[in-house]
Amino acid sequence: PGTSLKLPGTSQGGGPSPAVRPVTQSGRPITGFVRPSTQSGRPSTMEQAIKTPRTALTARPITSASGRYVRLGTASMLTNPDGPFINMSRLNLAKYAQKPKLAKALFEYIFHHENDVKNALDLAALATEHVQFKDWWWKVQIGKCYYRLGLYREAEKQFKSALKQQDMVDTILYLAKVYLRLDQPVTALNLFKQGLDRFPGEVTLICGIARIYEEMNNISSAAEYYKDVLKQDNTHVEAIACIGSNHFYSDQPEIALRFYRRLLQMGVYNCQLFNNLGLCCFYAQQYDMTLSSFERALFLAENEEETADVWYNLGHVAVGIGDVNLAYQCFKLTLVNNNDYAEAYNNLAVLEMRKGHIEQARALLQTASSLAPHMYEPHFNFAILSEKVGDLQRSYTAAQKSEEAFPGHVDTQQLIKQLKQHFAML
Repeated sequence: PGTSLKLPGTSQGGGPSPAVRPVTQSGRPITGFVRPSTQSGRPSTMEQAIKTPRTALTARPITSASGRYVRLGTASMLTNPDGPFINMSRLNLAKYAQKPKLAKALFEYIFHHENDVKNALDLAALATEHVQFKDWWWKVQIGKCYYRLGLYREAEKQFKSALKQQDMVDTILYLAKVYLRLDQPVTALNLFKQGLDRFPGEVTLICGIARIYEEMNNISSAAEYYKDVLKQDNTHVEAIACIGSNHFYSDQPEIALRFYRRLLQMGVYNCQLFNNLGLCCFYAQQYDMTLSSFERALFLAENEEETADVWYNLGHVAVGIGDVNLAYQCFKLTLVNNNDYAEAYNNLAVLEMRKGHIEQARALLQTASSLAPHMYEPHFNFAILSEKVGDLQRSYTAAQKSEEAFPGHVDTQQLIKQLKQHFAML
């Protein structure tokens, strides 16, 4: 417990419960900032990966990170009509490895532009031999190649060796990435803290510590470290956004609003920010600003997934002011924009239950629970619905699934207790 990122629910750091803060498929609370490394929520099994609603705006689940590394040709490197800029297969790597200045530029081209890790690794190995293993830069590059190829232990050796020769913040960050991939967050934390002894006040290191605490569900420590980041660099967008979302989910929307307004003053101008401003205004009871913020968010949305998120939140606002018809339309619009939106199916089902359309509600809840098995709400609602209709068996299985997803949910436990009494009487 508390030493693995695979089972984040075990930490004792006072993380918010799923009742307050929505969780991702891997059971972590949703962070205030999208980061490429943790965004995939790493599905644990292949079946889960295939079932996962599409993430990161791609049409398929994230299986490997290689897709992210393909870089578009920059203007200076547009392919010439008479063939590519550098023909990789005809390069004599041993010859270029003898020329240190050229070798470094060539390595960067092969690694970042061509994304040819194998050739880059060959060149780096030859070049580091040529300088008799005295250049820390080559060791870091070899480590990067090993990391990309999934040889994490070899990468760790290279980075450690480079750190002995030359203390660099970059190398510490790469080494921490390796430990996170190996699922050793505590080792990564210790590494960052040692790095802070040598580079006091280095923002990237403090931010790294905060991210790890956040991934381990230790939200209070994460918030402390994000505040330290802001002491060093008070325009750090990620820290401001994460502290803001933390305050929002700790029932302090007014304070969250101040953080998001700060982002607006700094010139961050996107759909997500106005969406969060709208929610904060609504929960802080500043109703005049709520709808105009959501309007702006809809106007700035870049794709259908973002539009769906805004409509979903507008549905919540409508429920809050008691306009059930508007809420119904908003959730419908959410599903028009994003057909995989489990939360919207769940909320539509509740509205259908209110109207007395039992069959429709049941179908919607089944869709929601198959799309997002990690959410407890659809299972719980399905259990309540089945119990009302008298289908005790279905109700019991659904309630068990709900308990699995969120063990601390009191209503689920009470329902299971009632059902067990029913069964005992039978």
